[in-house]
Amino acid sequence: MMILRPIQQNDYSALLTIAHESGHGFTSLPLNEELLQKKIDHSVSSFAKQTSQPGDEGYLFVLEDSETGEVVGTSAIEAAVGLDDAFYHYHLSKVIHSSRTLDVYKAVDILTLCNDYTGATELCTLFLKDGYRKNCNGKLLSKARFMFIKQHQARFAETVIAEMRGVSDENGNSPFWKWLEEHFFSMDFPTADYLTGIGQKVFIAELMPKYPIYVNLLSKDAQAVIGQVHNNTRPAIELLKSEGFTFNGYVDIFDAGPTVEAKVDNIATVRNSHDFIVEIGEQTGDTMVLLANDKLENFRATVASMSFDERAKTVVLSQQVADALQLQTGDTVSATPV
Repeated sequence: MMILRPIQQNDYSALLTIAHESGHGFTSLPLNEELLQKKIDHSVSSFAKQTSQPGDEGYLFVLEDSETGEVVGTSAIEAAVGLDDAFYHYHLSKVIHSSRTLDVYKAVDILTLCNDYTGATELCTLFLKDGYRKNCNGKLLSKARFMFIKQHQARFAETVIAEMRGVSDENGNSPFWKWLEEHFFSMDFPTADYLTGIGQKVFIAELMPKYPIYVNLLSKDAQAVIGQVHNNTRPAIELLKSEGFTFNGYVDIFDAGPTVEAKVDNIATVRNSHDFIVEIGEQTGDTMVLLANDKLENFRATVASMSFDERAKTVVLSQQVADALQLQTGDTVSATPV
C-alpha cells in the first residue's frame, strides 16, 4: 500500500536520493545537504505550527511503500510565496504597433518581469521514482495535497499555482536560458537554477533585463519553448489541467516553463471530496478512491479499491486501510474517486 505522509527527520537519506534522481531543472530540491536538512526542519515546524493564515510555512510530503518502507516520491505545498524573497515570473502579453497613416497593424508578444503571484500558495517538489510511475501513485502524490488544503484551508491562499518544469536537455541546457545567458548573464542554466534553489536570488534583480523583452528578438529555439513543459512533466500538467488549473501567460524566468493556477474552490478534488464517518469491516467494491484523514502533523492519505457512494454518511474501510490512515470507527475520513 502507498501512503502519503508528512516528511520526518529520519527521511533525510531518502530525500537526498530523490534530489540526486530528480536531475537538472528541479529547483526545489537542489543537491545541497545543508539546505535539504533545513527543508525537513522547516516542514516539521510548519506542520506543528498553529496558524490561521498563510505565511512562510512549507509542507513537505513523502510517498512511502508500506510493504518495504521505501520513500519513493515527494510533493510539497508552500503556503504563500514571495513574502520573504521576491518571487519572479515573466508574463507573456501583447503590444500593438499600428499606424493608420501607413496602414500598419502588428501585434507583438512581449515578456515582462513581474511579481504578480506574490502571496499565492504554490504546489511544488513533485517527484516520483521511475519504478513507481504506475497505478494511481502519481495521482495520490499530487491530489492528496488538495485534500490537505481543503481540510486546513485557513493555512492557504485563495489562489494556488504550480510552476511546471520547462524544456531542457539531458545535460540541463535550456534553449530559453541559452539566449538569456548569451545577452545578459555569464553562467549556465544548471548554475542559475541551483543558485535559485538554495535561495541566492539577488542576481535575478541585478542582471535580469528590466524592460519587456520582444519575443520575436529571441532565437527561434528560445521562442519555441516558451510555455512548453519538459517531457517528464507532461503527466503532471495534464493532471493539473483536469483539476481545473489554467495557463494565463506566466512562465519561469529560467526555462520558460508554464505556471498554471486555480482558485481553491474551483479545484476538482476540493469540490468533489466529501467527509464520511468511518466504519471498519470488509472492504468491497472496485472503485479507486482517494482517502485522507483530517489530521495535521499526522496527515495520511492513500488510494484504495472499495465501494463508494457520495450520498452515504458512512464508508467502510478495512482494518489495514484504517490503520494506515490512523483512523478508528467513528472518525472522519475525506474521500473522492480517483
